Amino acid sequence: MGIGGHFWDLLKPYAREENLDFLRDKKVAVDLSFWVVQHETAIKTGNARNPHIRITFFRTINLFSKLGAFPVFVLDGVPSRLKSKARIERFIRATGIDVLPDVADRGDAVSVQRNPVFTKCIRECVELLELLGMPILQARHEAEALCAWLNSEGHVDACITADSDAFLYGAECVVKCLRPNSKEPVECYLMSDIESGLGLRRKHLVAISLLAGSDHDLQGVPGIGIETAVRFVQMFSEDEILNRLHEVGKGDTLLLQGGLNANVDCNITTVENLAKTRSPHCSYCGHPGSKRTHLKVACEYCNVYGHEKCTQKPVGFKCECFDCDKDRRSKEQKKHDNWQIKVCNKISAEENFPNNEIIEMYLSQNHGNFDEKNGPSLLWGNPKIGTLVEFLSYHQRWEPSFVRQRMLPMLSTIFLRKMASNPNNGLLLCDQYKFHSIQRVKVKYGHQFYLVKWNKATPYASDALYAITNEQADPQQSEPDRVDESIDALDDLLDEADVPHILLDDGSWFLLTDENKELVQAAFPEQVEQFLEEKALKEAKSKRKNCKSESPKSSGKQLSITEFYRSSKVMVQAKHGEDQVKNSEDCMESFVKKSKTTSSPLTSGPGTASAKPVRQRPVRRRLQFE
Repeated sequence: MGIGGHFWDLLKPYAREENLDFLRDKKVAVDLSFWVVQHETAIKTGNARNPHIRITFFRTINLFSKLGAFPVFVLDGVPSRLKSKARIERFIRATGIDVLPDVADRGDAVSVQRNPVFTKCIRECVELLELLGMPILQARHEAEALCAWLNSEGHVDACITADSDAFLYGAECVVKCLRPNSKEPVECYLMSDIESGLGLRRKHLVAISLLAGSDHDLQGVPGIGIETAVRFVQMFSEDEILNRLHEVGKGDTLLLQGGLNANVDCNITTVENLAKTRSPHCSYCGHPGSKRTHLKVACEYCNVYGHEKCTQKPVGFKCECFDCDKDRRSKEQKKHDNWQIKVCNKISAEENFPNNEIIEMYLSQNHGNFDEKNGPSLLWGNPKIGTLVEFLSYHQRWEPSFVRQRMLPMLSTIFLRKMASNPNNGLLLCDQYKFHSIQRVKVKYGHQFYLVKWNKATPYASDALYAITNEQADPQQSEPDRVDESIDALDDLLDEADVPHILLDDGSWFLLTDENKELVQAAFPEQVEQFLEEKALKEAKSKRKNCKSESPKSSGKQLSITEFYRSSKVMVQAKHGEDQVKNSEDCMESFVKKSKTTSSPLTSGPGTASAKPVRQRPVRRRLQFE
C-alpha cells in the first residue's frame, strides 16, 4: 500500500517507538479501511464471526481508554479512476495473466464501485462506531488523503494508517503500528525525521512514487526501483524536482549546471588531456617521476617523510598528487554522469511521463465532503449502551453482561474526564457506582496505573443495562462463543480490553478498574493525596520495623576477610577464658569438700595411732590432676 517497493523498510531506521502516553489527550485520524482489511487474516484462521466488528469494537475501546486518545474515523469515498485501473491490473497480475494492452485506453469504462462485501463490512463498522459516539468523516476519494489533510491543517495530531501515501498527501505524523499490550506500544514516523535523515520532503516523495510506482500507477518507470529513485531525487531540491522530471520526460537531459551531455563531453576531454599530459610515476614508490630519475635525485615526496631514498609503496597505494587526484575525481564524475544518463534514458522512454493527474491528486487540498470554511465537525458523544448491547448480541451473539463488562474501561474514562472538567457535577459511573478509594498502584507492561475501587451508591440500578453480574466479573471466564471463534489465533490482532474485577472487602462488594494516574489525579485530587499520604506512612512504618528487627551487634558494615577472622578469634579466646575460670572454681570447691572429710594424724584419736600419715599434694598438682 502506497509507494511501490520496500518503502517502509527505507523509513524503518527513522521510526520512533513511543510509550503508552504518547497519544494521550491527542486527536488521531484513523483510516477505517486499515482495520477492516485485516479481518481477511482473521477469516483464514478459523470460524470467526464478523471479525471486522470485533476488531473495530476492541481497538476503539483500547484507543479511547488505554491509550487515552480521541479517535476520528475516516471512510473511503469513491475511488479515483487511476486507482480503479491499478486495482484491475493488480488482479490480472495475481491471476498470472499478462495485462491487456487496451486496459489503459478504457479508463472511462473502468468501474469505480468498491467490492460489495467490503462495503457491507464498512457499513456495519460505521453503525458500531456511531453507537460508541465516535466522530466519522467521509473522504472524497482516499481515506488516507483526508487523514493527512486533517493532520497538516492541525485538526488532528496524528494519522493511524499503514498507507505510505499519507506522507505524499501532507501528513506530519503517521502511526503505522499499535501494540496496546506492550511497553512501547506506538510505532510512529515523523516527516521531520525523514527530512533530516534522508533529505526528502513531500514533493521528493511524490517524485519517488512516479518513478517507483504507487497505488495509482503500479508500473512506474520500468527498471527503476526504490533505491534508484531515492538516489535520483536527492540530487535536486524540493522546488525543482518535479520540473526536472518534466524536462527529462520530454527528452531534455539537461541537469545541474550545463547539462549532462556538456558535462560528459567536458569530462571526456579532460580525461584525454590528462592521459596525454600526465607525468610518469615511479614503479617503486608510486610518486611522480621515473625510477631512474629517483636513483639520481631523491623523490621529493619520500623526502617529506625523512627518507633519503625511495621507499617501496604498500599494497593498494594511491598517489595523492594533484594530477592523480584530479584524474580520479574525473573518472568518478564520469561514472556518476553515465548512471544519470541511463536513468534519464529510462525516464524519457516512458510515454506521458510524469502523469500530471497523479501529481495534482497528491498536492490537492480538497479531500473532504465538508465546507472548508467551517471545517470538519469533531464531536465525541456518549455510547448508547442499550442499542449497543442489542447490536452486538445480534451480530456477535455476545451476552449483554459481557458487552457491558468490556465497555466499562471506556465508560470509566468518560466519567473521569467529566469529573476532571466539573468536579461537583454529582455524576455516578454507570449511574450507580461512585468513587471509593485507590486500592494500590498497579504496574502493567512497564506502566503504572491506579487500581480504583468503586462501590455501589444505590441499592437498585437506575438502568438495568449497566448492571455487571458477579459471574461475569471473573477475569478467567470467557464469553459463550469464544471457543468457536478461535480467539487464540487472534489475540495479537484484537488486543482485547481490560476486564474489571470484583473485590469482597469487609462484607462489601467493590468494582476494581485500571485507570490512568494523571486522569484520576485530575478527577479526584483529594483522594489521590490521601492515598499517597497513607502509602508514605506505610512505607515509613515498614522501614522502622525492618530497623528494629536487625541485630544490635550488627553494625550494618561488611568486614574484610582479615577483620572477620580477627574478630572471630577474639570471641573464641574470650569464651575459652570464661570456661577455664569456671573449671578452676569447680575444682576448688571439690578440694575443700575433700579436705573436710579426710582425717589428719594430728587430730586422730587413740584408735588411729597405727594409721600412716597422709601426704598432702600441692594445690597446683591437685588442680591439674584432680
